[in-house]
Amino acid sequence: MARKTLLGNKIRRLREQANLTQARMAEQLGISASYLNLIEHDQRPVTVALLLKLGKQFDVELTDLSDDDDRKLATGLREVFADGTLAAQGIAPEEIKALAEAAPNAAKAILELYRAYRLARDDAQSMTLGLPSGNTRKMVLPAEEARDFFHDRTNYFSDIEEAAEAVVAQAGVPIGEAWRGLVDYAKARFSIAVEIVEPAALAGGVRRYDTKTKTLQLSETLPRASRRFHLAYQIGLFAARKQVDLIVATAKLASKETETLVRVGLYNYFAGAVLMPYAPYLAAARERRYDIELLANHFGVSFEQACHRLSTLQRPGDKGVPLWLVRVDIAGNVSKRFSAAGFHFSRFGGSCPRWIVHEAFTSPGRILTQAARLPDGATFFCVARTVAKTGGGYLEPQSLLAVGIGCEIANAHELVYADGIDLEKLGHVVDIGVGCRVCERENCRQRAYPPLQHRLDIDVNVKGASAYAFKK
Repeated sequence: MARKTLLGNKIRRLREQANLTQARMAEQLGISASYLNLIEHDQRPVTVALLLKLGKQFDVELTDLSDDDDRKLATGLREVFADGTLAAQGIAPEEIKALAEAAPNAAKAILELYRAYRLARDDAQSMTLGLPSGNTRKMVLPAEEARDFFHDRTNYFSDIEEAAEAVVAQAGVPIGEAWRGLVDYAKARFSIAVEIVEPAALAGGVRRYDTKTKTLQLSETLPRASRRFHLAYQIGLFAARKQVDLIVATAKLASKETETLVRVGLYNYFAGAVLMPYAPYLAAARERRYDIELLANHFGVSFEQACHRLSTLQRPGDKGVPLWLVRVDIAGNVSKRFSAAGFHFSRFGGSCPRWIVHEAFTSPGRILTQAARLPDGATFFCVARTVAKTGGGYLEPQSLLAVGIGCEIANAHELVYADGIDLEKLGHVVDIGVGCRVCERENCRQRAYPPLQHRLDIDVNVKGASAYAFKK
C-alpha cells in the first residue's frame, strides 16, 4: 500500500531556493549529480535515508517534503476543471497533476479565481431569486477562507500553545478538574466573575460576557465539559490576545468577517489547549492508543473536544499521529474540517455518501470504522461517531452531528480502533471519492450526480447499478 516517494519538483524547488547547482546539492547529500537529476525528474524515488539527509542538511521538516500538498492541490484542481464551464477543454488528470507539482502557486491562484467565480455566480443566482447577495457572500467566502487558514497550517499554533501552558501553570489547573481552578484564576487575574444562569437570561444563547460588570454568564443547560471550555475561551480573550492579534495580522485575510472567524477559531484552540495541555495529552493519547472516550473521560472534555485536540498534535519534534477531522450534519453539510493527514476534502461540493462519516447517523452513539481509498490510491483508516447537542429541555430540538477522524493506513496500527484488522492485507477497502461531481468510478450505487466532465449514456433498455451511466 505504500506509495513511492516521488518528490522531484519539491526537491528541485528546494535546490533553486538555496541557489545550488545539481552538482553542489548532490555533493552535500553524498550522491551523484546524475542520480539527483533522475530524482528531480521523478525517475527515481526518494529513500528514507535521503529524506533524513535533506531534512538535516537544509533545515526543513520532513512533512514539508511530503506530497500531501501537491495531492491536495491536484484534487482541488480536478474539481475546478470538472465544472461545466471548463470541462469542454478536456484537461487530463496528468496535466492537472503536473500543474500542481510544477507550479503550486499558480495552482492556488486558479483555485482562488474559481472560488471568486463561484461566489459571483451564487450572488447572481441570489439576485435572480430576489435574495440579498450580501448575505450569500458572508455565508460562503469567509467561512471557507477561515477553514483553509487552519487547514493550511495543519491546525497547529505554537504561540497559542505557549500562552495556554502559561495559564495552566499559573492557575495550577489539575487534569480533568479544571473548573474551580479556572474560576479562581479568572477572578484573580482578570477580575472576571462567573455565573450559571437560566436559559431565559441569555435569550436562547449559551454564553455572554458583560464588559461593564466583567461577568461571564453561562447557561445551566451547558454540560460540564462545555462550561469548562467556554470559561477557558473567555480567559483566552485576555491571556492570548497578543498572540491572536499577531497571527491574524500576518495572515493577510480577505475580509473582517474572515478575521473574526479566525479569531474565534484561535480562541477555541486556546481553550482546548488549556483543558488538554499538549505534553500530557499527547502522552495520554499514546498510552491509551488514541482511545477517544478514555481521553475524554480523563481530561473532563466532550468526545468532539477530544477528537479536535487530537487533530492539533503536530508540534515539530514531538508529533502525534497526523489526523484529519471533520464534522458534518445529517444533511451532509461540513461545519468543521482540519487535515494533518493529507485527506482531500471537497472544496466546492458535497462529500462521498460511501464515507463512514455519513453512515454514522444510522447507528447513533456507536463508533464505526472504515478503510477508505481515494481515487489517487491514498488509503485512510477512518473513525466516526455521532454527537448530540441539545437545547436542554424536552421541547428543545436536538441536533445530531457526526464527527470523524482518520489517518493514513500506515499509521492506523497506533489507534486502538484498528486492533484485529490486518492492515497489510485489508479484507475490505471502500472506494470513496471526493465528491460525485468529480468521481469517475462507475457502477456506484450511491452516486448522486454524474461526473461533470462526462456525458450521460442513457439506454432505456438497460438498468445498471448506478442511476447515472456515463461515457468516458
